[in-house]
Amino acid sequence: MHMLFKLMIAIALALAASASQAQQICSASATTLSFGTYDPQSSANIDNTATITVSCQATISLLIAYTVKLSSGNSGAYSQRKMLNGTTPLNYQVYQDNARTSVWGDGSSSTTYITDGYLLQLLTPVVKQYTAYGRITGSQNVKAGAYADTLTILISY
Repeated sequence: MHMLFKLMIAIALALAASASQAQQICSASATTLSFGTYDPQSSANIDNTATITVSCQATISLLIAYTVKLSSGNSGAYSQRKMLNGTTPLNYQVYQDNARTSVWGDGSSSTTYITDGYLLQLLTPVVKQYTAYGRITGSQNVKAGAYADTLTILISY
């Protein structure tokens, strides 16, 4: 019995050594966060969601941890993200939670980010999805037209 225990520890240590040498590749994709038509005369917020998908694959993985961060976009600041139509801004925000209280960013300026991971995966990719909750606040005095912004997803592992 004592011998079996030592053998199990040796196998676990061998796998741990292999995992640290295994090539880890993570990638991300996202659906478009589309808000539809905005009425500047309405005081109602427009809410919608998008899905961020993270896919990681390694030859052998024992314990993989990663973070999912979002850039500030056109505005360059997390306090108020801005979609642009030319130079005209339309304020919006992206949150991690349905209550829209935790701004999804990079950890600076009181923003939060996703910390996640997985345990023991052999040869098959691990795919996880996260919901991004978007909001445009009502009563913004903006001209008619198409507004857009691009956020970059940063995966660190």
